[in-house]
Amino acid sequence: MSQSLLSFKNINRLAVPALLTGIAEPILSATDAAVVGNIDVNATEALAAVGIVGSFLSALIWVLGQTRSALQAIIAQYLGAGKLDEIKNLPAQAIYLNIVLSLLILGSTLFFIESIFSLYNADGLILKYCVEYYGIRVWGFPFTLFTFAVFGIFRGLQNTFWPMVVAILGAVLNIGLDMVLVYGVEGFIPEMGIRGAAYASLCAQGFMAVAAFILLLRKTHVSLKLVLPVHPELYRLIGMAANLFIRTLALNLALFLANSYATDYGKTYIAAQTILVNIWLFSAFFIDGYAAAGNILAGRLLGARDYDGLWHLAKKVSLYGFAVAGILMLVGVVLYEPLGLIFSKESLVIDRYKELFFIVILLQPLNALAFIFDGIFKGIGEMKYLRNVLMMATFLGFVPVLLIFDRLGFKLYAVWLAFTAWMLVRSLALVFKFRARFKPQVGASVS
Repeated sequence: MSQSLLSFKNINRLAVPALLTGIAEPILSATDAAVVGNIDVNATEALAAVGIVGSFLSALIWVLGQTRSALQAIIAQYLGAGKLDEIKNLPAQAIYLNIVLSLLILGSTLFFIESIFSLYNADGLILKYCVEYYGIRVWGFPFTLFTFAVFGIFRGLQNTFWPMVVAILGAVLNIGLDMVLVYGVEGFIPEMGIRGAAYASLCAQGFMAVAAFILLLRKTHVSLKLVLPVHPELYRLIGMAANLFIRTLALNLALFLANSYATDYGKTYIAAQTILVNIWLFSAFFIDGYAAAGNILAGRLLGARDYDGLWHLAKKVSLYGFAVAGILMLVGVVLYEPLGLIFSKESLVIDRYKELFFIVILLQPLNALAFIFDGIFKGIGEMKYLRNVLMMATFLGFVPVLLIFDRLGFKLYAVWLAFTAWMLVRSLALVFKFRARFKPQVGASVS
């Protein structure tokens, strides 16, 4: 079985659509940042606000969106074992769980918007823009979590094509609405500035949720009818998601500290940080396409107890990930300054960006290693180890490096040296663990 599953054609059949799907969420934030960063009035403050809110929303989505990874891992493992019919009621229960959680978070944050963004050291006009932008965009949160859960079902069934279609249409809609609502159309639509960017993202997220719902009903046999009693695997799913929840809290602590320190350095620093993070996340999702293929196939191979296939899968997707990282590095070198100018024309902001962008470029191979093995470990259900690795990378890597170099006056260099230490710990810990667990089992596969 593994020979056909691990062919170049099959891996890319999964990876390329997953890549295009994965960049949809960063495109929403990056498009908002690029369009808002070029408005005529207070562009730097607006760009900073979009960066801060985007960071917080990504934190919420990554924290509560972990049921997607858990759901697709369980579905893929049952598919590999030939027992898919045994979990037919699980997807609907997982989706309703996601919806309830999203509504609880939405309701609880609305009362503390200003306090939340004050923690990022935002004040004055930047804080005003943060409150304005978040107050609109947050309503798209339930739509996004629903869409994520549906994508998890498709991925578990080894289908990344339909999630790609939804993601591309959503991204195109967001870009078009950004241009119309932010800048306005003379005589028809007034210029809405940062509020227009928020409404554009909200509309795109709503559209993606509806499209995902329709495709789930038409392209799969999965029912969204809630059937009780609770499926036994839902408890395992919750346990896996809980470990990923804690893991993602540690991940978002790093992102929070990065933006908080950058904001404290001044508005040009947080604006430059917004550009750097958006490009970094955008490039990360290119590599994450192969991580998604590793995730999907690893669960199926583990379910079939095909350890030889699992070992060769790790080698192949790592090689493809490094190839993508090399291409991204080349693009970064060739378009060093133009990439920054997409987001802002402010000379001080671009100068800050240019000082640091080389670190983002050099991080690409480490990103590849960390993300590829992160995907494989999710696929085999090793959420507890992923939790421990992220906590170790954050508290023994990111935080100490940030504090030391901040104290030495390195400013944004401190932030990106901390990110480098963070990714180094993550990648090495995952590679060593994978080798220790599966290298002894090569040759012991059932199929």
